[in-house]
Amino acid sequence: MNNLFVYCEIEDGIVADVSLELLTKGRSLAAALGCRMEAVAIGHNLDGIARQVFPYGVETLHLFDDVRLSPYTSLPHTAILVKLFEKEKPQIALMGATSIGRDLGPRVSSALGSGLTADCTSLEIGDHEDKREGKVYRNLLYQIRPAFGGNIVATIINPECRPQMATVREGVMKKEILDAAHTGEVKRHDAGKYVEATDFAVSVIDRQMEKSKTNIKGSSIIVSGGYGVGSKENFQLLYDLAAVIGGEVGGSRAAVDAGLIEHERQIGQTGVTVRPKLYIACGISGQIQHIAGMQESAIIISINNDPNAPINAIADYVITGTVEEVIPKMITYYKRNTK
Repeated sequence: MNNLFVYCEIEDGIVADVSLELLTKGRSLAAALGCRMEAVAIGHNLDGIARQVFPYGVETLHLFDDVRLSPYTSLPHTAILVKLFEKEKPQIALMGATSIGRDLGPRVSSALGSGLTADCTSLEIGDHEDKREGKVYRNLLYQIRPAFGGNIVATIINPECRPQMATVREGVMKKEILDAAHTGEVKRHDAGKYVEATDFAVSVIDRQMEKSKTNIKGSSIIVSGGYGVGSKENFQLLYDLAAVIGGEVGGSRAAVDAGLIEHERQIGQTGVTVRPKLYIACGISGQIQHIAGMQESAIIISINNDPNAPINAIADYVITGTVEEVIPKMITYYKRNTK
């Protein structure tokens, strides 16, 4: 009762990275609240899930193992979470802002009347004073995310309804094992007691999934371009630099919208969140929604002809100049110093 729950996405018996990231964050939130962290796994052939999640500090794992529950379909998973949450009454429920989380989260929150904040970039525990009502709320979940097109960062709270629900994009939180030897309790549930037979009316006959051609999230070096790069021809300079230093190429939403780079390489609040060792930002102004997707980079280099570009404020090194001027010199100097 009143614990923190994390919904774990499962694909081919593997827990998704975003779920492990949420377990890491959930552990710190649960510690601040003095409550237990529990996880929910729904699918089939889930015997290996416990050893994947327990090292992250999970104290109770709720398993719903049924051949009809895999792959994911909306109605059965919604029914299970709604009834489980009604029974266990968690104060916080977290899930990934993935295609599954964006389908499942609103369904569950609507059924419970709890509300949900999508695409959070930060989660914290804090208090809130409602001066109009004369009430002070303790230990609320601060659900923090960019709003109004990224022009402000909003902190959203849910004082009255439970659970407090939020979705978080992959890569926003760190993934850290608490103790490789940590174990917890496994509760196996009968899915038939949670799901009506009619909820299984839709079955997946065949599923085709195309894997991404890029691995931006896993790259330790990223050369990223914005609208200021100017053209596809100039973007080729970024690819040339990335090829020389062993990195991947990314882009801002403005560059994607302008057709300078494909959408799967988009970095930011509406794209991929990354944490490379080196992030080279070329012609990127630094809107909040882009910064939200790369601000945890270890080293940030900004190349911009505007010395007052907002991204320069978070950059470790700033190079003032155009892409056409700077990138060829960087390639030349790198090759010269690595011979």
